[in-house]
Amino acid sequence: MADSSRDTHAIHRRTFLKQSAVVAAGFAAAPHLALGDLRLDSPLTRPLGRTGFAAATLGLGGQASLQWTPPGVDPVAIVLKALERGVNYIDTSNVYGPSQQNLGAAFRRLHLVPGRPGYDEKRRRSLFVATKTMLRWGKLPPGESAGRTNGPPGSRAADDVRRSLSLMFGDGKGGYPRGAYLDCVQIHMVWSGDVVDAIYHGLDRPDPAADRIGALAVLRDLRDGTNLTGLNPGEEKLIRHIGLTGHSSSPVLIDCLLRDDKGIFDTLLVALNPLDRKYLNHQYNVIPVARARGMGVIGMKVFADGAMYGKPPGWTRDHRDLILQVGSPRLPSRPLIEYTLSTPGVDIVIVGIGHIDPDPERCQLERNLADAQVEMPLDDSERRRIEALVAEVTPEGTNWFQRPREPLGPPRRLQLRHEYDDGRRRVRLVWHTAIASDEPIVRYDIIRDGRRVAQVPHRPQVSYRRPFRWEETVTDRESHVYTVATVDAAGRIAASEEQFVPGLG
Repeated sequence: MADSSRDTHAIHRRTFLKQSAVVAAGFAAAPHLALGDLRLDSPLTRPLGRTGFAAATLGLGGQASLQWTPPGVDPVAIVLKALERGVNYIDTSNVYGPSQQNLGAAFRRLHLVPGRPGYDEKRRRSLFVATKTMLRWGKLPPGESAGRTNGPPGSRAADDVRRSLSLMFGDGKGGYPRGAYLDCVQIHMVWSGDVVDAIYHGLDRPDPAADRIGALAVLRDLRDGTNLTGLNPGEEKLIRHIGLTGHSSSPVLIDCLLRDDKGIFDTLLVALNPLDRKYLNHQYNVIPVARARGMGVIGMKVFADGAMYGKPPGWTRDHRDLILQVGSPRLPSRPLIEYTLSTPGVDIVIVGIGHIDPDPERCQLERNLADAQVEMPLDDSERRRIEALVAEVTPEGTNWFQRPREPLGPPRRLQLRHEYDDGRRRVRLVWHTAIASDEPIVRYDIIRDGRRVAQVPHRPQVSYRRPFRWEETVTDRESHVYTVATVDAAGRIAASEEQFVPGLG
């Protein structure tokens, strides 16, 4: 999806915004990069975190017409056109209906299947094929469900991995050729603490005799070619990277990452668009954490799954929910794509394509790719203008997939420890990251007996083993009361509960 204005010469992003005509106090369709017929010789790429892969800034989403194919539409043609234009990050999932089969048909056309005549190994290496599993468990007692899948009943995490390989590179019936691999398998839709607990179960000490093993331990086996779980007896290496995805809750995603002391997660796929700050946002919460950990960050739901362009808020059910036009007069899509790609920490975006067309002005793929050539990020004032436009022209609840915005949070899990040594006391405060509201956190104030005595700068926390700390030596014999207060960029304060240090009698 993209806006339908004609291409002009590339311009500075500030000029782009200033030249946009006002429409109902918002922007009108804005000029595009000068790309002629939009056939980019080499689309802009960015490093995808520590994966070592240079990904085009626009990736192909695995939903839209790849999942819910309208009558008369060839989904394989969408894939072929995307790859021809230089898109090299491919998204799909085991719960996206025929999406993986449609990708497989395109991959066979392009000779990307190992072992088949004409296999183009170089071209296969040039792509990053990422799929997802909603199966939370690698092993469970018989009769218990491991989560949601379009695979056979009783499937576990390893079954989804092999199913993806079969559908995209194999016979579609469970078989896949030697040498086939997935660039990334992501734990899909991590939305609650129960999900986090399940996927981590048994990771530290995998026991093949255990009746329960979480998905992460099994995915690690399939990545490393090990059999610590007993569920990879052939010691196959089927995965290059492991990631996670989330829509609703940054605190849950942060919890999932802070528990990852082994550095298993390499990518984060997260919902992000100009309405993000109106909800419990990701841009000031989990995205900085992922970036500080060196992860690749992929933005999704740039158009709120079409809800910004007239589809009722809610998950798409069939092809009748797809948005097939290119942008809208009141809300051009270029600023939406630029906003997401300008968010610090975001590497690329994925967008589902509903319609391709020989006319570049009517082709969602062509326009989105042109709009994703973002080299100069928007500054904060430009981002706020886009946020205001989108908030004005979209209804409440457009980002239904995100939790409502909450007030700035106090430091989490605050603990006070004190030690006595020869009449002197050592007081130590330890806490974990607070959760931001609609502005970034800048610092933590240390308050003793109602008076601020120190400040600790905020930084993205990367592990529960590396909390925030502050300590002092108290030389008097009086009792003291400590609090730690979160302070954000708007100057708002959220204080912890009081911590008491008794006096020396």
